[in-house]
Amino acid sequence: MTKARPLIAVVDDEEPVRKALMRLMRSAGLSVETFGSGAEFLKSVDTRLPDCVVLDLCMPQMDGFNVQVSLAGKCAALPVIILTGHDLPQARERAMQGGASAFLRKPVLDRTLLGAISAAT
Repeated sequence: MTKARPLIAVVDDEEPVRKALMRLMRSAGLSVETFGSGAEFLKSVDTRLPDCVVLDLCMPQMDGFNVQVSLAGKCAALPVIILTGHDLPQARERAMQGGASAFLRKPVLDRTLLGAISAAT
């Protein structure tokens, strides 16, 4: 019996970023679903729970911190990897205190991101 490929949710408001991450993860043998907003992703969790979330912090309407808090209330054990272009010490500390399994700065090296996903799943 073969193990199912982990499902990774990518939540980022920038379509080119979502597409690039989707291609990378699929090339590594992962299943991927992408979401253009935090609200869209949180709505999907009611029907399909991913194995890991790659979450952008700076998004309009609902930022990554709000998504992280809402997600923790629904499924606290779900690994969250924060991916951001704004690597501020207070943001890193807040994300990690909120339960993030990794905090990575854009642009991220492919092997760094895939390593974080592997460690989280």
